[in-house]
Amino acid sequence: MPLISRAEMAVFEKRVQLPMVLLILERDREWIRKSPFKLKAPYIELLDRAIGRARADLAETIEWMRANGMKVRRGKKDDNFSEYVFCHGGYEDHRRYLNIRLKNAVEELLRLYLVAAAKTL
Repeated sequence: MPLISRAEMAVFEKRVQLPMVLLILERDREWIRKSPFKLKAPYIELLDRAIGRARADLAETIEWMRANGMKVRRGKKDDNFSEYVFCHGGYEDHRRYLNIRLKNAVEELLRLYLVAAAKTL
C-alpha cells in the first residue's frame, strides 16, 4: 500500500504545478502589456481572470495542505529531472519528475485556466 494516496498525490502535484502556471501567466501578461498590440485590454483581462482563478486555487491548496499536515520541498534539479519531497504523516516521499512531463502538465493547466477565464467574460 502506498504511503500517499492518489488523492493526496494529486494535491501535492497541484501544489507543484500551480506556481509554475502563475509564473507563466504573469510573464505573459507583462509581455502583452509591453507589446505593441493596439487592443491589449481583452488579452490582459483574460489573463487577469485566469491569474485570479489560479491564485485562488493555489491558496485553497496551500490551506488544505496546511490543515492536513502536508508539505512539499524542492529537491535537486538537472536538465532532465526535477525532484520534489512530499511530507505527510511522518513520511517523506521523494519523487523525480521528467521536466517535459511537468511542462506538459502545466501546459494542460494553462489551457484549463484560460478556457475557464474565457467562459466568464
